Amino acid sequence: MQVAKHKVVVIDYTLTNDQGAVIDSSKDGEPMAYIQGMNNIIPGLENALDGKQAGDSLKVTVQPSEGYGERDDSMQQQVPREMFDTQEGIQVGMQFHASDGDRVHVVTVVDANDTHVTVDGNHPLAGQTLNFDVTIVDVRDPTKEEMEHGHVHGPGGHQH
Repeated sequence: MQVAKHKVVVIDYTLTNDQGAVIDSSKDGEPMAYIQGMNNIIPGLENALDGKQAGDSLKVTVQPSEGYGERDDSMQQQVPREMFDTQEGIQVGMQFHASDGDRVHVVTVVDANDTHVTVDGNHPLAGQTLNFDVTIVDVRDPTKEEMEHGHVHGPGGHQH
């Protein structure tokens, strides 16, 4: 069965940056499962897997425009420290959920002092070229429930 829109795709992968450092990998855990065409993974990887089949291995380089986007410096801002529920122990690298009224975003603390915390709303991998080493483990039809929910259930997918 080929990777195509609305098929469940199960992959083993290793993601590295341009310096060769491993960013993420499924090697020590379950393979990752997603539904093709449901925006479950970044477009550059999804497009590269389209039409492939179980057993195929490939190396995919994804530019920022097809990954997590370019960095946008306007997404970094200073906020008063009292805006945080937890004012003690705020450290660089911590992540928080922030709402802009319409959507909830994950922001990362990039600086903190006694009065203000600087947060960055860019995805941590924004602006980076991503290199995937991927093996397609399985391709199958989704269950009715998986299609209704828009994601895979069970191993490698979402647990309810």
